[in-house]
Amino acid sequence: MSTAVHRSDRRRGRGAVEGLPDWDRCAVMGVVNVTPDSFSDGGHWFDTAAAVKRGLSLVADGADLVDVGGESTRPGASRVDEDEEMRRVIPVVRELAAEGALVSVDTMRATVARCAVEAGAVLVNDVSGGLADLGMIPTVADCGVPFVLMHWRGFSHDMNSRAVYGDVVAEVVAELQDRVDAALAAGIAAERLVVDPGLGFAKEARHDLALVAGLADLRTLGRPVLVGGSRKRFLGHVLAGPDGTPPPARARDAATSALSAIAAHEGAWAVRVHAVRATADAVRVARALTPPE
Repeated sequence: MSTAVHRSDRRRGRGAVEGLPDWDRCAVMGVVNVTPDSFSDGGHWFDTAAAVKRGLSLVADGADLVDVGGESTRPGASRVDEDEEMRRVIPVVRELAAEGALVSVDTMRATVARCAVEAGAVLVNDVSGGLADLGMIPTVADCGVPFVLMHWRGFSHDMNSRAVYGDVVAEVVAELQDRVDAALAAGIAAERLVVDPGLGFAKEARHDLALVAGLADLRTLGRPVLVGGSRKRFLGHVLAGPDGTPPPARARDAATSALSAIAAHEGAWAVRVHAVRATADAVRVARALTPPE
């Protein structure tokens, strides 16, 4: 197979998602954590006004979607109750949508997902792939919006203990296939489904790196792929100094941009990042390297 054909196949692997624009390149999803305890930005955007301002800033920097979440999923985090999650998320979703931003909601709760869609969210991003709340998949099917199914093995408080794999790529693909099948059986159109390998969730650094290297295997699921590795522990592991100390999360943005360029070149539909501007440039460079069909 020629290099040109191989690259063309990668581009087609990026996929389009019904209900969202086709950006003709890897899309950039900017993160707005409306939480006091995010591993990355720990409360900087906890206030509604600050979160909305942050979301609009990400759009100005080149974000195609703004992903709003009100529950930290860092390792060891405790769950927030539903009322508090709603209080954090829904006003931000409503105001960003009113300003014309394309908003996704990052939640594991069906009720929060439905209310966010009613407030203007155009995509539901569930890090549990519909496993944390068995009402999620039927709710998304009823709402008729795109749905991101992430690979997940359990809640944050004990997910590190579940990072046991023989062949991490094959097992993640198989477990994601189960979630895709469940979504299809519930009536969600295949064209509305996106898969996410869940970097950092019940995975050690070596597992995350293997999944990035194996993105082509994720595309065998036949669905667009979202890659969310921004500022995560495995990048800190790669960047660690001679004494093994990783840099803080905010010092991993250059590595995140490199990861985004790799993911885009390998056909990812979107990358989810905290610092948007450099990644927006990176995905455009990756697109420029792909010959037109």
